[in-house]
Amino acid sequence: MGGSKYSKFLTVILIIVVIGVFGLLGYLGIDVYKKFANKKEVAQMLDEYNNTLNTSSGTTTGTNSNVEMPDVIAEPSNTIGGATGTQSTQVKYKGYNVEGKIEIPAIDLEYPILEKTTPTSIEAAVAIMYSANGLNQPGNTVIAGHNYRNGDFFGNNDKLKLGDKVYITDNSGTKIKYTIYNIYETSPDDSDFIKRETNGKREISLSTCTDNSKARLIIWAVEE
Repeated sequence: MGGSKYSKFLTVILIIVVIGVFGLLGYLGIDVYKKFANKKEVAQMLDEYNNTLNTSSGTTTGTNSNVEMPDVIAEPSNTIGGATGTQSTQVKYKGYNVEGKIEIPAIDLEYPILEKTTPTSIEAAVAIMYSANGLNQPGNTVIAGHNYRNGDFFGNNDKLKLGDKVYITDNSGTKIKYTIYNIYETSPDDSDFIKRETNGKREISLSTCTDNSKARLIIWAVEE
């Protein structure tokens, strides 16, 4: 009898372990699928955005001699990202206006930049937390993104180094190269990096949580 009870006990334990393993595999599978689906959706959106930039004609504003300028965009709008009087286009993603895109080659990152930071906007992409005068305009623009363990959004920002490049394309078609010159961690309550003085230079600040979510990782970059 004792052996029979012990055998049944082991069988129950084995069943629980098997269920647990399948549950874990299912969870990991869903996570991988979500990551793949999100990347595919973002890639499709960026294709649409790039096509909008490249299929228009005209003269761009705000040229930067360091990068090749694409054609100006069709469907002009007078106000984009806080800047007025420039030609631009308006593409939407997940219900939010797209103000541009960010590329960081060092970590193979390319995402649309949404108009404002909200709980839902930063679930979809990265977003503008603050901008002094608009994207790619003089002053500081803060771009916020989640730090996901699978590397999505700003999940690999901790791998960036001083001197790495960040490329920002705005809705006027202007693409500007920024160079990272400051990387640090600070408390979630620190807001000194937001409305900071740039002495008339174009600068961006990337903001995300640290891996343990107890601090904030801040990266400053200035136009090269």
